[in-house]
Amino acid sequence: MEDDHTIAQAIKEGLEQESFAVDVDYDGNDGFHSAANEEYDLIILDVMLPGMDGFEIAKQLRVEKIHCPILMLTAKDRVPDKVRGLNTGADDYMVKPFSFEELLARVKALMRRPHQKLEEILQTEDLSLNTVTKEVRRADKLISLSAKEYALLEYMLRNKGRVLSKNNIMTHVWDFDADILPNTVEVFINYLRAKIDKPFKGSEVIQTVRGFGYKVVE
Repeated sequence: MEDDHTIAQAIKEGLEQESFAVDVDYDGNDGFHSAANEEYDLIILDVMLPGMDGFEIAKQLRVEKIHCPILMLTAKDRVPDKVRGLNTGADDYMVKPFSFEELLARVKALMRRPHQKLEEILQTEDLSLNTVTKEVRRADKLISLSAKEYALLEYMLRNKGRVLSKNNIMTHVWDFDADILPNTVEVFINYLRAKIDKPFKGSEVIQTVRGFGYKVVE
């Protein structure tokens, strides 16, 4: 949530290049509604927003028992402002201006916390995905994936053994305002299978659970 459209777009584009799905709201009331009603892995929250400000949003989200990590952004660098942000529910605090590299490092650090540990190497059977180098290998053969195929595989590997509905996948892999249909998920699942399953003799890594969705084998 960021009211400066230029900053918000730059953050969105940078995070998308790192294979994150990103939604943006420019108004505090809209942002609170999105955060309270959608399932997010992390919230980047500006303090100075029209409508509800960042302090109030963080406070109300915690009242609603929403424990998603919050990284708060602000132009205010006074200690009392930082303390207020942390006390209202933020997990980390960054003062503008900042570098995108530091923002990305803090995002990853927040998502490495015990309730949602981000591992560098995700693996099942002979398939591995390196979240640092972005390399995907099966049977030690390098596999080339598009950015969206990679994001889909990473999400499924982080939830291996869990049945993921098409809605789960759309929510976490595509942006909220992306123009997609449930069939889009099927298309990308088939793209992945063509690259990581069909060329190899081992068992299928991606399995269909009829009537429920898909899962990656443990």
